Amino acid sequence: MTTPSMDGDIFAHSHRSGTWADKYTRRLLGLDFLVGGLVVTLALIIGPASADVGRGYILASLAMPIVWVLTLAMSRAYERRYLGVSDEEYRAVGRATIMLLGLLAVAGLFVKVQWSRMYVITLIVGLFLLGVLVRRLMRHWLHHNRRSGVLMQRTVVVGRADAVAELIRNIKSSPDQGMEPVAVCTSAMDSNWNSTTDIDGVPVLGTPLEAISAVDLCDAEVVVVTSHPELVGKQLRRLAWALEERGVELVVSTGLLDVAGPRLSIRQSTDMSLLHIERPAATRRSVILKSLMDRTLAFFLILGLSPLLIAIAIAIKVTDPGPVIFKQKRVGVRGDMFTIFKFRTMCVDAEKKLESLLHMSEGNSVQFKLKRDPRITGIGHFLRKYSLDELPQLFNVLFGTMSLVGPRPQSQAEVEQYEPDAMRRLHVRPGMTGLWQISGRSDLDWEQSIRLDLRYVDNWSPIVDLQILFRTFRAVVAGSGAY
Repeated sequence: MTTPSMDGDIFAHSHRSGTWADKYTRRLLGLDFLVGGLVVTLALIIGPASADVGRGYILASLAMPIVWVLTLAMSRAYERRYLGVSDEEYRAVGRATIMLLGLLAVAGLFVKVQWSRMYVITLIVGLFLLGVLVRRLMRHWLHHNRRSGVLMQRTVVVGRADAVAELIRNIKSSPDQGMEPVAVCTSAMDSNWNSTTDIDGVPVLGTPLEAISAVDLCDAEVVVVTSHPELVGKQLRRLAWALEERGVELVVSTGLLDVAGPRLSIRQSTDMSLLHIERPAATRRSVILKSLMDRTLAFFLILGLSPLLIAIAIAIKVTDPGPVIFKQKRVGVRGDMFTIFKFRTMCVDAEKKLESLLHMSEGNSVQFKLKRDPRITGIGHFLRKYSLDELPQLFNVLFGTMSLVGPRPQSQAEVEQYEPDAMRRLHVRPGMTGLWQISGRSDLDWEQSIRLDLRYVDNWSPIVDLQILFRTFRAVVAGSGAY
């Protein structure tokens, strides 16, 4: 390659600006300014009495849109690395709201104004809610564009060939991250990669030490570095310096799969920076809190859904002779066996007919699934499509053998086919719903299902559980991936 290498002229390119980030930030600033104006107008209308609106109120209200944007900026709400991909955007709105409340208190002392309670409450609540809503809408706009291939960042992936291949697949499967791989810099680490000219359709433009040449050639905006023995210490530092001069972002992949952001932090010292990984949340206190939340919600759901439960039971009994409830042994937390309850959706002798249908399975490599299973009754198809057959598991949750959210419980025969990594699913109670339920349900292959379950086991929290429950409702109503 004839373009400059990592040790070449690092001042060859001036600072470049990211087009997508500029568009995103300009729209965000305009909307935040508009929100500031609207909310302060509403606060003036329903806040102080007209007789109390003096010079202090007028000055504060006129300045509010600008002050709101400035407090957001001071709270890092416009920091590029968080835009569109991090929850830090939303937390920044909370910090800005608290900062604004402090500014109002200080300003009130200086101009000797006692703010109306309704004025302050309307201002703070309105700015927070609309500030979060604006970011949610902007993120939806950004992700919609990125799924159409617009507003992407040209990305050079650097590292060992096998690690680069996996990273490119992950990047392509997550367009919301906004990275578009345009070049690879790698060196062959085994015979499979010796004659490689591209990896997953992305051209190889040199070795890791020629990453800067690839950046200049492709006019890249991001460099993602994954594991490689040639890119450690001084070489990685030199790469960071060269990219800094070009205004190109550097992202380093840790190689840690599915570890949530809140568990990661940097532990710094004089000579080095270490990545600290918190243990998963499965402490005794967290487990007790989860169990209490599960049982409480299950109790109220059973009460609220009791008319529906009775109606389904009657419909099953009338349309197909046999028991209403299907019972089966499943593997629970720590491998303990328990009895799972479901509304019966198949004929009474379904288990006996299973062996003759195994060769027709359309499920993954471990679980048997058949879209047009002849054993399913007429009403069973409807119950399965909307997951109504799972409702009796609320009693499993109430009895403590299951959770509302967790990996789906499986039979002993399926567990016996687990690889060592998959056994980690048994570290938490099985759930009525989980990440698989909101990510494709039966359309997922085995590897995808396991990865989602392991992500949940390592990163669960009460907030994550509530988010999954809300998203489950939408997935169930859509009825996609269920059969």
